[in-house]
Amino acid sequence: MKTFFLIFLFFPFFLPAQDFSIVGVGKATIDKENILIKKPIIYGLKKDQKTQLEEIFKIVNNDFLFYKKRFILKTDDYSENWQKGVPFSIFKEFNLDFVIKSDFYNSDLNASDIKYEIKVYSIKNEKIIFEKKGIIRLENIRKIAHNFSDQLYSSITGKKSIFESKIIFVSDVTTLGKGKNRVVRKELYKVDFDGMNRKRLTYHDGIVISPAISPEGDKIIYTLIEKGRIKKQMKLFLFDLVNRKTTLVSDLKGINSGGIFYSNGNEILLTLSEVGNAEIFAKDLTTGVLRRVTQHYASDVDPSINADGSLMTFLSNRSGKAMIYTLDPRGLEKDVKRISYVGQYNATPRFSPDGKEIVFSSWLDNGFDLFKISSEGTGLVRLTKDLGSNESPVFSNDGEFIAFSSQKVLSMYEAVQDILIMDREGEVLGSIVKNFGNCLSPRWAEFYLGE
Repeated sequence: MKTFFLIFLFFPFFLPAQDFSIVGVGKATIDKENILIKKPIIYGLKKDQKTQLEEIFKIVNNDFLFYKKRFILKTDDYSENWQKGVPFSIFKEFNLDFVIKSDFYNSDLNASDIKYEIKVYSIKNEKIIFEKKGIIRLENIRKIAHNFSDQLYSSITGKKSIFESKIIFVSDVTTLGKGKNRVVRKELYKVDFDGMNRKRLTYHDGIVISPAISPEGDKIIYTLIEKGRIKKQMKLFLFDLVNRKTTLVSDLKGINSGGIFYSNGNEILLTLSEVGNAEIFAKDLTTGVLRRVTQHYASDVDPSINADGSLMTFLSNRSGKAMIYTLDPRGLEKDVKRISYVGQYNATPRFSPDGKEIVFSSWLDNGFDLFKISSEGTGLVRLTKDLGSNESPVFSNDGEFIAFSSQKVLSMYEAVQDILIMDREGEVLGSIVKNFGNCLSPRWAEFYLGE
């Protein structure tokens, strides 16, 4: 974001004549549910199959630990007798809310196939709330584990989890040389939500910025800064993850950046400067027709849109410094409203999945910190403090977590920038990508993103 931000919005700043208050770093408590994930019962399988199944349930346990503010995982050290049925009374004595039991055994059809049966018991209601039987082949145990985790989580909560989601991000790890000979290269990568299975997606040998993911997770739109004969060129590209094809979306004169998808996947919002200054347009990807959304002498950049397309948030220096605004993108300059007044300037606003909150970064106390605010402009909450410089926040698909880029300065000449994850109240859970160059612009995807 820094590169794009400085192009338009680095002006002398003044404080507006309006008061604002900052809530301390967020904290919240909810009633937790006690879950026992029993060790899998294994019948007649080979040693390596047993080892793989044990690894699957280690991953399942680790998955549920991400929701530690909702669940307490209990160890499997209870003595119970299942011969006369489910020992609900014993589980109640230990205040368990849910018990997950699984059995694995040989398939009659193929030696490499394994039959399984998984049940989730509600101890309070004394009944099975989820039951599934099937056959698996242990070719991708992490994929199997995350799928099991998601089904178990959904059976208990009625919601989809983050367990099968992925995160894309930008890294400069392929940059060459030092000093005057340094050639900066930034490419797109993807990684599982828990930091595993990192893979490179683009090979431009240029500078990729501002990625966004389609609603189905099968396409990524991003800006590529190319070095031309006279000056750098900023073009918008679409990368299809299904057929691995890259298509040019916009190469108008000036800036082509900040592309994001509408929920239908057929229309995007993007920032163009062909009209003289940076303005936000909507573009139909099928017809190529452009429709103007903002029209102001100030620079308007970095849009984000809610699920039903009725509200857009964006960054603008209309007040004299870069702050967060909202409007109705179905018209031109319709219902524009400023909603942020914190810090010297703001950056990268992003909606929560339900559209009720916006998370963004703000330059405050000599660094970027993360904040969230309601889409109405109320309830400002500070999410980070004394954690380096933090930028590019984005909500997970279920709205329970936020991924972001965090930089720590090591010396006058060296800094590290990793991708971290926190819960929605601001408790940092750890690094998703660490020691992999300077990592920027994480974006969360619930669906496809290829294998």
